[in-house]
Amino acid sequence: MKKLIILLMLVGISNTAMAKDIADYKQERLIAKILNQQVKKHRSVQSSVHSILSRYPEKVDIVMAVALDRYPEKYREIIMGALSAEPVLACDVIEHAIKADIAPSSELVKIAIKAEPAYAQEIVNTALKYSPAELESIVRVAIRTEPYDMTNIVNNTASNYPSEMLNILTAALAAIPEQATNIVKDILALFPLEAGTVVTTAVTQSDDSYNSGIVNAAIDSGVDRDSAIAAAIAGGAKKETLAKLNN
Repeated sequence: MKKLIILLMLVGISNTAMAKDIADYKQERLIAKILNQQVKKHRSVQSSVHSILSRYPEKVDIVMAVALDRYPEKYREIIMGALSAEPVLACDVIEHAIKADIAPSSELVKIAIKAEPAYAQEIVNTALKYSPAELESIVRVAIRTEPYDMTNIVNNTASNYPSEMLNILTAALAAIPEQATNIVKDILALFPLEAGTVVTTAVTQSDDSYNSGIVNAAIDSGVDRDSAIAAAIAGGAKKETLAKLNN
């Protein structure tokens, strides 16, 4: 009897899974048909995706899969069309674009953030979830694309990936070097025990003209003056440039 019950349960599960697969297949064919009809009417892929998702936002998974499969070279238009229809779908859109493996994740992030800057942080979080190996390039591109959200991107990413702190620091400095002082302060607020390494790395990765600002940022963050200067010198700063900071 137990074996029979188990068998019936397995059959039920199998039938349910099969029914779901059939339903998904039918939906995919429907979306593909609608998309093809839109394009045949000389509508751009971007406006077609926008139109479909405006009516069926809950079908974002299928729409993105079909569109990227049929028109992989139009990935920029597909992303922009999807986000212009439903900005709240930013995470789903970037996830499917990355999974489609149609371009470097950093490039997809740039497109998505340009299309919907209000969701910059969410886009970065999703991109890093599926492309952790591209962390530095993703953070650099994201900050360069939406510099006004620099603090949120740095803080959130560094908190989620503490072992990548120096790479995040380097990426942020490469994106907007003129913000070196603020970047150092943001990182030190999260990693006060790593002050020496942070200052040394920041000086190494920055232009000499920012050295004094980096040291002052460390001092303002509570780092001992002599320690901050020593760390900066270890990073390549000239003693004479920092001499006045000893006063």
